[in-house]
Amino acid sequence: MEFLTEYGVFLAKAITVVIAIVFVIIVAAGAAVKGKKADNKEMIIEKLNDKLDDTQRELEQFILDKESLKAQKKEQKKQQKSEKSKHKSNEAEVKARVYVLDFQGDIKASSVDTFRESVTAVLQVIDPEHDEVVVKLESAGGMVHSYGLAAAQMDRIRKREIKLTACVDKVAASGGYMMACVADKIIASPFAIMGSIGVVAQLPNFSKLLKKNDIDFEILTAGEYKRTLTMFGENTDKGREKFQSDLEDTHELFKTYVSEHRPGIDIDQVANGDIWFGTRALDVSLVDELKTSDEYLVDACGNADVFHVQFKEKKSLADKFGLAVSAGFENAVTKILSELNVSKGIR
Repeated sequence: MEFLTEYGVFLAKAITVVIAIVFVIIVAAGAAVKGKKADNKEMIIEKLNDKLDDTQRELEQFILDKESLKAQKKEQKKQQKSEKSKHKSNEAEVKARVYVLDFQGDIKASSVDTFRESVTAVLQVIDPEHDEVVVKLESAGGMVHSYGLAAAQMDRIRKREIKLTACVDKVAASGGYMMACVADKIIASPFAIMGSIGVVAQLPNFSKLLKKNDIDFEILTAGEYKRTLTMFGENTDKGREKFQSDLEDTHELFKTYVSEHRPGIDIDQVANGDIWFGTRALDVSLVDELKTSDEYLVDACGNADVFHVQFKEKKSLADKFGLAVSAGFENAVTKILSELNVSKGIR
């Protein structure tokens, strides 16, 4: 009987907590929607030179003794004084800037929404004569129209006659390579996957299954080629031929696009849908140099001011509150269970 009483108290507390949390979430979500702004992105800028210097200093302070650190600081001050004197005598000299942008691709090229913002921001301040844009690109490809837009964002930089470098550490295949080929120079790590210049489409067809279960499926269209292949209707040879023709046409457009941006490659050799690892990609001119993005950017820091520019989606009030509520709910339940001496049973 005592157990039932304790269980009833526990159940009442749990229900009360759940009701309170649901009410607060509804109120917060309503407020977030009401006050939501059209532009919910924020720009984040990081100077990689400073980050590199901070890392070096932190490591040196850990591994060097006091005397060595003192001597090093003295030498650094001497170098800084010399650099200032040199700078004064060459005030007309402009120091180059390198702007680093990221593109992490999925099948829908979702990153294009923030990537285009980064491109627009950089183009407003860049000096075409001295500066460079580096795109750290990772993508195995996806939808043609989505990656076409992403590649067009790269083209915006090229049209301004700005030095554009694509760095690929892991993969730039299919739509990813469509983007990479726009760059003046493609740098890839030795085992990065490159190429896959081809087009693929696939879909299941359930028409036989529907017929087996006496289920009719009808599709009505206006226009001979409005729908060529379907998932539920019975496909025809004519529909397949049209669909295949569309794929071939898309492939030709892809090949032409790559050829225009990288005229030195043998397009018939590389546009068969195959992939090449970095070292092999260099042999067929799909890439220009083998190097990781880290190595390239560290070298750039020695000659230019290097800025990492990215736009990120701001978390809405509902998102932030949801995380807080989730943690609060977990703590509340744990506390209730602990009062009943059963918290050790949670896994």
